[in-house]
Amino acid sequence: MLHFYRICSTFTLQNSPLMSVAKKDYKRITTKSLIEMKTNGEKISMLTAYDYTMAKIVDTAGVDVILVGDSASNVMAGHETTLPITLDQMIYHASSVVRAIERALVVVDLPFGSYQSDSKEALRSSIRIMKESGGHAVKLEGGREIKDSIKKILNAGIPVMGHLGLTPQSIYKFGTYTVRAKEEEEAEKLLEDAQLLEKLGCFALVLEKIPAHLATKVAQSISIPVIGIGAGGGVDGQVLVIHDMLGMNNEFSPRFLRRYLDLYDQMTKAIGNYVADVKSKDFPNASEQY
Repeated sequence: MLHFYRICSTFTLQNSPLMSVAKKDYKRITTKSLIEMKTNGEKISMLTAYDYTMAKIVDTAGVDVILVGDSASNVMAGHETTLPITLDQMIYHASSVVRAIERALVVVDLPFGSYQSDSKEALRSSIRIMKESGGHAVKLEGGREIKDSIKKILNAGIPVMGHLGLTPQSIYKFGTYTVRAKEEEEAEKLLEDAQLLEKLGCFALVLEKIPAHLATKVAQSISIPVIGIGAGGGVDGQVLVIHDMLGMNNEFSPRFLRRYLDLYDQMTKAIGNYVADVKSKDFPNASEQY
């Protein structure tokens, strides 16, 4: 993928008041772009999308990374967990998103069962996503236990984003969606896994629902970008599920979620007004007919 950018004329202050760097206006986000953003102290924005129309809006708004998440299992199909979604379904959603974007990097979740037990199956699944959807990278949940799968995928030239902390595909193992790595042993394992993922060659890492101080420590200990969700502000970027961020889902209210709109209420009222206008014969009026 070609990497284009231009140097802006403005400068932004970074960690030290004495240090400034030229901020780049990326016309196309690549894995290299994200590492440069971390180096330059520029935060990375990431949101989910699952269809063409939403992805077009997200990309136009300037989001750096679009995650075609297995959360589609929840917000698009209504399942209780992310486990039921299939590889074919992920490819369908990803291909819809890729057709919409011009700037963002598109990362696609490998769904449950497509990579955990067999590194060859992991490679086959990743190749299908890249070839059939046009996605730019894949994301896997886990650390040392899936290192063989990660190595095989990377050896094929496919970029990999890691995911540690709360890993929703393992919900039946954990039994809860509570904060992970609060105890010292699990926190130490998470830090070691993050360092391993960097060593293996992952270009970035998602940390989900872990203590903010631990997430900050992880971000400072590795050179690849760390994207947080419920992991505090000391990481290199943030990700949210777009249905949650826009308030389309009004039943999910974790502490880390900031709602930027209340689309559930606004859309319900708008649709109710449409129904009322149809029933009253107000729609369509004379100017809305041929």
